[in-house]
Amino acid sequence: MTFIAFVNRVLSWKRLLPLLFDIEKKVVNGTNLFDFQLSSNKLFGFSFAFTLPIKQSRFCFLKHKGKSFFSWLCFTVLLFFSPSYCDLQRPVLGGEERILHSTMLNGGDIVDNKCAVAGGVEDMYGEDSASRDQPVTPWTVSVASGYSLMRDPRHNKGLAFTEKERDAHYLRGLLPPAVLSQELQERKLMNNLRQYKVPLQRYMAMMDLQERNERLFYKLLIDNVEELLPVVYTPTVGEACQKYGSIFRRPQGLYISLKEKGKILEVLKNWPERSVQVIVVTDGERILGLGDLGCQGMGIPVGKLSLYTALGGVRPSACLPITIDVGTNNEKLLNDEFYIGLRQRRATGQEYAELLHEFMSAVKQNYGEKVLIQFEDFANHNAFELLARYSSSHLVFNDDIQGTASVVLAGVLAALRLLGGTLADHRFLFLGAGEAGTGIAELIALEMSKQTGNSVEENRKKIWLVDSKGLIVDSRKESLQHFKKPWAHDHEPVKELVDAVKAIKPTILIGTSGVGKQFTKEVIEAMASINEKPLIMALSNPTSQAECTAEEAYTWSEGRAIFASGSPFDPFEYDGKVFVPGQANNAYIFPGFGLGVIISGAIRVHDDMLLAASEALASQVTEEHYEKGLIYPPFSSIRKISANIAAKVASKAYELGLASHLPQPKDLIKYAESCMYSPVYRTYR
Repeated sequence: MTFIAFVNRVLSWKRLLPLLFDIEKKVVNGTNLFDFQLSSNKLFGFSFAFTLPIKQSRFCFLKHKGKSFFSWLCFTVLLFFSPSYCDLQRPVLGGEERILHSTMLNGGDIVDNKCAVAGGVEDMYGEDSASRDQPVTPWTVSVASGYSLMRDPRHNKGLAFTEKERDAHYLRGLLPPAVLSQELQERKLMNNLRQYKVPLQRYMAMMDLQERNERLFYKLLIDNVEELLPVVYTPTVGEACQKYGSIFRRPQGLYISLKEKGKILEVLKNWPERSVQVIVVTDGERILGLGDLGCQGMGIPVGKLSLYTALGGVRPSACLPITIDVGTNNEKLLNDEFYIGLRQRRATGQEYAELLHEFMSAVKQNYGEKVLIQFEDFANHNAFELLARYSSSHLVFNDDIQGTASVVLAGVLAALRLLGGTLADHRFLFLGAGEAGTGIAELIALEMSKQTGNSVEENRKKIWLVDSKGLIVDSRKESLQHFKKPWAHDHEPVKELVDAVKAIKPTILIGTSGVGKQFTKEVIEAMASINEKPLIMALSNPTSQAECTAEEAYTWSEGRAIFASGSPFDPFEYDGKVFVPGQANNAYIFPGFGLGVIISGAIRVHDDMLLAASEALASQVTEEHYEKGLIYPPFSSIRKISANIAAKVASKAYELGLASHLPQPKDLIKYAESCMYSPVYRTYR
């Protein structure tokens, strides 16, 4: 607003202003200043004033004392006068706290639509409109200063606050005099973490760090991803979920229970962030291979979203973990005095469906249709139904079905370099016919169709599944669940896995059963007798539930197996050769996949986007990796991997007409990299 326009607006209020303010013009350093002093001080019981410089007409500076309702009325009038910005100062403990109001107030949240990270995540803090070296202002609704700044995990830097920042933000005396770099803080914390002998203690230490210094947490995780990934996610997160009630300190997401039925939209509005781009939600019924953990399954969404930020570069404020609590059938938890969820048996049927439908509708209403909803660790019967029901109306992704399928397909595609032949030349046998097993099988069949042109139905005949009752065959079709029926082939019944291996003669054995020690010595030896280089993938999590260990696979196959697992195993030496087990971890896929969806503004997830992610991951495996027996690239380069996956997923979304962010960037890899969140400390004004 120009000064002339401002004066015209003031003059239009000429009857009101003399009643409220004494207006005085003065010149300071060649700049015209207008002082507005509230004239009715005794009547309203407080003082109120602001000064407007002509050369800085977009800003007004105010001081007020007292808490009268009329002060807020006057403040509203002033916003009308100069709506661009307003800087309010009020006395607080440890200095003055400045409240900065933006051009657009969205339910009390400050949103500047002109500053947005590519992909639709609004730049709430002005960081993406400035280079990393430019100073930023540490504000959310208010500029944090003094004690409150050190208690804000988003802006706290601990002993890394500079001398200038300590003066500007009233931190003198609140911190020891030493000033440490972020790198030195990182070395100190890693040294401390390595002192812990119990993995759960490391997990708790990392969660404490996340709650007090967000940037340092992600810097630590990114720079030490291979060491810390097993700490913040599988396998340690499984134990954390089992003991979540005992270690619970501070809520890290939203808890939506049956008590909130009919009010879910209101609950979503309680979350302080409005620009949410990714939601990971669970109902806790099938946590990893540990079963029903009820409300304590929250550790999974929290862990997944930490990886979205660390590995995929999605801004932390754009991530929302949610647990839907419909009860639990776990008697141990129901009788646990420290259990934090509803103490009742699980709701099912219509009651469950109505709650989930209200949730899905509320999410779309509150955040729009471009928010990615990732279903996590739902039981089989609900996982397939939810994905089928909402895939056409919402942007949904099931990591257990689609994410696992994509990462396993990537491993298989990469392994073809070692096995020889095409995908269609191989025969597959799965132990486990749940959401993971059938999801992987379906994506493999789709990739075969893409390569050969044959129908999916024809390709399914090369893929066999074994469940708890034995080989899935035609004679069992009537009793099978609907998602297993496409995999029932013409064959005589086979009960035991080792007999199925001998009968089917697979070249690739994949375990998704969630039951440990199922790949016995007899099974591995049978695979080795059939194949020169059997591919064995023991994918169940956590480590205790793996179908076999890396040592067992290499030893029983006499060092000929190509091995990958869901949880990490240490390198193993056999007959003078060191084997490095691959890890078919979903963390390779979902962070990059999510970033690709965001930067393209995709409105739906298509199977071809999953195939693109698999192919992108497989292409990152080099000859150096193959020489070590690896079929996945090391996690040390995960951000580069995620950027490549994001670019391929976004490209496919544009090709399919599902992208809404137009025009398409010329170099999607560079574009993806430019959109990634950086945990490096910023300099504060």
